[in-house]
Amino acid sequence: MEFPKNKYQIIYADPPWSYNSRMALGKGAKRSSAEDYYDVMTLGDICNLPVNDIADTDCVLFIWVTMPKIFESIKVIEAWGFEYKTCAFTWVKRNKIFSQKRYEERGIDDFMGQGRWTRGNAELCLLATKGSPKRLSAKVRQIIHTPIQEHSKKPNEARERIIELVGDLPRIELFARQKISGWDCWGNEINGEDKRCVNV
Repeated sequence: MEFPKNKYQIIYADPPWSYNSRMALGKGAKRSSAEDYYDVMTLGDICNLPVNDIADTDCVLFIWVTMPKIFESIKVIEAWGFEYKTCAFTWVKRNKIFSQKRYEERGIDDFMGQGRWTRGNAELCLLATKGSPKRLSAKVRQIIHTPIQEHSKKPNEARERIIELVGDLPRIELFARQKISGWDCWGNEINGEDKRCVNV
């Protein structure tokens, strides 16, 4: 797909990381790898995207990453011309449907994800900057505690917090899956003919 040409002060990205592994989920599991759900990209291909070209002089990058990909995400941040600052959001995933029984047994009803060591149930959205963007609100909290939805879909709340944090600035979502009002978007899973959705 043709890459956007506009300049943005907010770039929000959820790269299709490649894990090169298939992890067993137990009996009856049919899909257990990212590749089963969507097209993935190599680290080199993600790094080579011309994101720096669409980043304005002052720009904030928000990039989603799972725990096994933390070191790779720093390489992507640097390749795109940004400097890592902090973790913007930690998404603690709840089950789609709340279970009182699970809550009574465990004291929590959080989603149990995959993991080769411990079972993952949190995902990070890292924050990196280019130039000197400004924080507008000191009230934005890091923890997002919401139910999972379809595979890999991130909570809508993250977009709202981004705008509260840095303002209603020109923004784009890379690797988007849906059109969101006020956001330009680019991705190969967006419904409709225009997969870029620039200036929607």
